[in-house]
Amino acid sequence: MRPHVVAQLAVSVDGATAGFAVDHARFYALATLWQEDVTLIGADTILAQEEALRSAPHPGPRPAGPLLAVVDSRARVREWEALRRVGHWSDVLALYADQTPARSPDSSIAELITGYDRVDLAEALDLLGSRRGAEVVRVESGGTLIAVLLELGLIDELALLVHPVIVGSGGPWTTSRLNLNLSLANAEEFEGGVVWLRYCVSLGRGAQGSSEVGESVGGDG
Repeated sequence: MRPHVVAQLAVSVDGATAGFAVDHARFYALATLWQEDVTLIGADTILAQEEALRSAPHPGPRPAGPLLAVVDSRARVREWEALRRVGHWSDVLALYADQTPARSPDSSIAELITGYDRVDLAEALDLLGSRRGAEVVRVESGGTLIAVLLELGLIDELALLVHPVIVGSGGPWTTSRLNLNLSLANAEEFEGGVVWLRYCVSLGRGAQGSSEVGESVGGDG
């Protein structure tokens, strides 16, 4: 059975995901509500943090933590061991496609291969459920991966931490022409005007597409 998939995103009022000070403490405190089995992240998000990962403390894997699964169709991520040892996750899993470039022969990173030239996200989620026993997957990205998953009808819940700022540049986190029905499950205001909006997602007539996605449409975002 496919896991319950939650997409969590910090945004400005005009939908930007960068260019403002994110309330990270609040964001990650709220993330614990789901007690996810798997954290799903795109390669672009990991690559933006690789320099910080190298210098971060490495206490080792957190046995009680979730599994980190990274969509990496082009095998661009290099800091796998740092990800494993940074203390947030129990282990790491690389999501590759059949045509993903060859990896180092001495790599010890667990792999899950789906799709041909791009990671098949629908199949990957199914396998995370059947092989890894995942019941809840939380997606964390700059927005691109979440937008693709929404297009494919693979998101069950959308949680937005809206910050009271207008960035005015960079564009919204998604420009996809989606027709989604969002049912408000919870709304809460925090200090400083930050608002937490939590929606259940159901497909409208316009949300459909192939389950095989990758960098060409932002699947590694």
